[in-house]
Amino acid sequence: MPRFFVNEIDKENIILTGSNANHIGRSLRMKTGEEITVCCCGFDYNCEISKITDDTVFLKLKEKIRCASEPDIEVTLFQAIPKLDKLEYIIQKSVELGVSHIVPVLTRRCISRPNDKDFNKKLSRLNKIAEEAAKQSGRGIIPDVKSIVSYKNSLEQIKKLDKTIFLYEEQGGKNFSELNFENTRTIGLFIGSEGGFDREEAQAAFDMGAEQVWLGKRILRCETAPITAMSILMFLTNNM
Repeated sequence: MPRFFVNEIDKENIILTGSNANHIGRSLRMKTGEEITVCCCGFDYNCEISKITDDTVFLKLKEKIRCASEPDIEVTLFQAIPKLDKLEYIIQKSVELGVSHIVPVLTRRCISRPNDKDFNKKLSRLNKIAEEAAKQSGRGIIPDVKSIVSYKNSLEQIKKLDKTIFLYEEQGGKNFSELNFENTRTIGLFIGSEGGFDREEAQAAFDMGAEQVWLGKRILRCETAPITAMSILMFLTNNM
């Protein structure tokens, strides 16, 4: 069933306009009586098309249910900025796996160092990738890709989270299986770029309460690590 996302909804009068309406009427060539799903804030509104005009689709609500594919944890991926093609891949796959927010972070060892102006020009494309991945994977929300933040700013953000996981390749970290997720609702996940994190950056995160975690003896590429970590995290929190 086709899925369409909105930011707010009136279940007594559900309508779709703009690009959503155009896609339904012109691209999909849907007709009165066919069914679609409207997604809003983690809920699925299964609807039947009652009327279509040139710019508006009118819908009749059949069922409202919580989106079964949405995890019950909220994961923010703090991704040290890799090259753009790798970032696009990370966004796509992490959205499919259940991430809620993606925050690109500028760290000392980032090879790619776009300025705010240049990166913001690409932000709409990155969020479009997140939207397409959300639709493809049946998500109930569209995870958002934020503007670049400094490493210092990213550490400030973790103060609001229940738990922060910091992937760091040096010995001394925990395995994922050793982490306690009881009463954990919001999680931050830090992943390095091609050059990883330096020791001072890692220590600053640990001083803020982040838990050092490593993924074993093999060093993973920066685009492989978030996919691996997200998969393990969703499995351990019963969100697969």
